[in-house]
Amino acid sequence: MNEHDSETISGMLQQRGYMEALERDAADIAIINTCSVRENADKRFFGTLGQLKKLKVKNPDFVTCVCGCMMQQEHITEAVKQKYPWVDIIFGTHNIHEFPDMLEQLYEARAAKAAGSEQDAEAAEGPVPTDSAGLCTEDRRAYNIAKHDVRSAKDTRVVRVYDDKKEIVEGLPAKRLYRHKSFVNIMFGCNNFCSYCIVPYTRGREKSRMPEDIIDEVKNLVADDVREVTLLGQNVNSYKGVDARGRQWDFTDLIYALNDVDGLERIRFMTSHPKDLSDRLIKAFVECRKLCNYIHLPVQAGSTEVLARMNRKYTREQYIELVRKLREAVPDIAISTDIIVGFPGETEEDFEDTLKLAEEIRYDSAFTFLYSIRKGTPAAEYEDQIPETVKHERFNRLVDIMNACSREKNAAYVGRTEKVLIEGESKKGSGMLTGRTETFKLVDFPGDPALAGQIRNVKITDSNTFSLKGELID
Repeated sequence: MNEHDSETISGMLQQRGYMEALERDAADIAIINTCSVRENADKRFFGTLGQLKKLKVKNPDFVTCVCGCMMQQEHITEAVKQKYPWVDIIFGTHNIHEFPDMLEQLYEARAAKAAGSEQDAEAAEGPVPTDSAGLCTEDRRAYNIAKHDVRSAKDTRVVRVYDDKKEIVEGLPAKRLYRHKSFVNIMFGCNNFCSYCIVPYTRGREKSRMPEDIIDEVKNLVADDVREVTLLGQNVNSYKGVDARGRQWDFTDLIYALNDVDGLERIRFMTSHPKDLSDRLIKAFVECRKLCNYIHLPVQAGSTEVLARMNRKYTREQYIELVRKLREAVPDIAISTDIIVGFPGETEEDFEDTLKLAEEIRYDSAFTFLYSIRKGTPAAEYEDQIPETVKHERFNRLVDIMNACSREKNAAYVGRTEKVLIEGESKKGSGMLTGRTETFKLVDFPGDPALAGQIRNVKITDSNTFSLKGELID
């Protein structure tokens, strides 16, 4: 979701005539799009803000903008306003569409301030004061001006952070990260209120786009050489759109409709909540040719007791039954997941349940996280927080199992021929291409960069924990 928001911000600026700087130090504007899911992201954000002060001192015209989920938290926004005076623009997740106008507002305020300062200077002309060392160079003058501008940037600062926004703004441009695949938001916000999660407080309540708008966007993307779309939402399978005739659509209705879009080759989605994974959606994996044989299905914990404290609304047994149904319908489906280690109150027995579930499910891959306290969430107030040393020890044990499962799953691909959507040149070196199988496996293989965007047969020749190697066979 944050990546797609960044694409939208870049697209809006490009539409206004701005260009991406090829080197960081060459930029006139820095935009930091923040995420609140984990504490490490918060720390990196404030560290980066400190680094940008140096650019402001060197270039008083430099513009620093901060946005995203962190800005939707009042205590974070107040900290930025009070402690980081060189930040020029602050906006949240609900008013991204206003950013270009905010930028113009900033420039207008700066121009007005500069005009006033110039008049004041003309009225009080005199010798430039020297410092204690007697220095009075233009460099010293420029440095003092820069320091003043850093301190006074908040005089022209533009701040717009909404609690929530009722309407969905359609038609925003995007500068895509990938040429032949694209993210497509189908809904915004979340109603689940998992006890550890800040997202409902930063992204707001669920709002679904009209199905016609989604289908039109996908058709336009296909006309622009996109072959694969990933449908995005905090919980995509709770999608409830209403069309122009007043008919309500669920997520599976949308999948079937997109499966009929000419020229579209692949459909993916994330993230999906187990409590809303219906039998009809499972059936769509069988009946919709374009729906990839891959699902990201976060479990978060293997203990029913911990799941209840997380407010996940399903049990361990219910989750295992969903996986059974998926694999019965689509035997070669790839399944990835999210798991939180060290949730408050997690006992060693609870954690053992998570290890046993991981062993039983045999995931293709997993995002594993140490529990991170998020201010404003119910779990932050739980008194039985787990010591960091225990969290890390458990985390390492889980990662060992997950990596072994990933190696085993990937090794099974060796000798098989897979259809791969070629994304472009690989980071592995010159002459190498990279792409994804239907099951979302990353494959590197020799080939011509001109093949980007094509779906070609690749024979898998080798594997490791996180990717595959292969060779084109047609």
